[in-house]
Amino acid sequence: MFTVDTAITEASAFLDEIRWNHDGLVNVVAQDAESREILMQAWMNREALLETLRRGEVVYWSRSRQKLWHKGEESGHVQKLHALRLDCDGDVIVADVEQVGGIACHTGRANCFFRTLAVTGAGPEWVTNSAVLKDMSQVYSQPQGTSHRDSETGDS
Repeated sequence: MFTVDTAITEASAFLDEIRWNHDGLVNVVAQDAESREILMQAWMNREALLETLRRGEVVYWSRSRQKLWHKGEESGHVQKLHALRLDCDGDVIVADVEQVGGIACHTGRANCFFRTLAVTGAGPEWVTNSAVLKDMSQVYSQPQGTSHRDSETGDS
């Protein structure tokens, strides 16, 4: 697991190398550290990135809830950080992670990219290409009127 033992702050120079968007966020793609499978996409702000480094587990920024979101805080499906990589433009981070429990998606699937565009005689359509591994409705405590997406994924 990847953690940072040295003191890091909001003023740390490495943060200035990231091209944060107008909302102070950067796009993060979580990828399985071993298989290289893309698991999900979410957002981080400076605080989320620093908290990720401190914990060694991925913390995102929930745009819908406007707060930090420790991935797996409700489900137990945390993402243990192995590495962070910044792209050539500085505006996308890839997080190499160990996905605890093998479920990254709030739908109970291994990843959030479970639909493939298929072109048929009727035209293009999205086709589901992976099974639900676990019924997540029993994992999340949901206030009336919210969806699984609101309860943990924070806009992933």
